[in-house]
Amino acid sequence: MADENEVKDPRIDGIKTKIRVVPDFPKKGIMFQDITTLLLDPKAFKDTIDLFVERYRDMNISVVAGEIIFEEYELEYGSDRLEMHVEAVDSGDRALVVDDLIATGGTLSAAMNLLRRVGAEVVECACVIELPELKGRERLEGKPLYVLVEYR
Repeated sequence: MADENEVKDPRIDGIKTKIRVVPDFPKKGIMFQDITTLLLDPKAFKDTIDLFVERYRDMNISVVAGEIIFEEYELEYGSDRLEMHVEAVDSGDRALVVDDLIATGGTLSAAMNLLRRVGAEVVECACVIELPELKGRERLEGKPLYVLVEYR
């Protein structure tokens, strides 16, 4: 989450109300945090983007990592693979890794590995949602993580 000394931005409550929780998806016992409903709400989506832009505007970020090299990783409910165009990032780029949610940290960790393989410096990771009980931060090797909404 944001620094504990920071005042909570009132836009975050509006964002949180637009996240749909889907029980038992993709398998029994998983409470899937679906941001589709957030993306479909113009105000909540704009507020989400604005919060990220405000945070990173002056951090000299040269690339926001998207996903052809690949990295396979484990999720809390299976395994997956990230791919990235080799030309998408240059050696020496300052990268921000953005994902919708951090649970076990597998996706962010894999993205950081991809970026390091091409010589980029990961400055920070950012997520809309964090599930802190799954301890995903521990897999980020000390990289800062900025989160808008925590679900406990």
